[in-house]
Amino acid sequence: MYNQDPIHTILHFSTNIIWFVILSGYSILGNEELLILNSWIQQFLYNLSDTIKAFSILLLTDLCIGFHSPHGWEIMIGSVYKDFGFAHNDQIISGLVSTFPVILDTIFKYWIFRYLNRVSPSLVVIYHSMNE
Repeated sequence: MYNQDPIHTILHFSTNIIWFVILSGYSILGNEELLILNSWIQQFLYNLSDTIKAFSILLLTDLCIGFHSPHGWEIMIGSVYKDFGFAHNDQIISGLVSTFPVILDTIFKYWIFRYLNRVSPSLVVIYHSMNE
């Protein structure tokens, strides 16, 4: 059956859209539970010292956005690409592997520059001294 691949692509894409709609609806309608979880996470994070926060930020960014792990990025992007029902294409995956971590790193550094300078300037100083 030659129509099977387009049908699988449409089914994968539609299930992902349904999942996104359900998750968005829960996050909009379930605000009370999310507010409780958000307040607990903020209390936990504010109780940490600035050194531990800076170390955690460095550790997470090096693990997740590190440019030293292109094979991990290939696996992750390839699985997301496959989950959406697209056929495996090495050129697109390698293009995403070469650009996606750079874009994430830029967004993260912008977040540090804009948000953390306002919230905790000492954390930014510790982060920059640990990063060098």
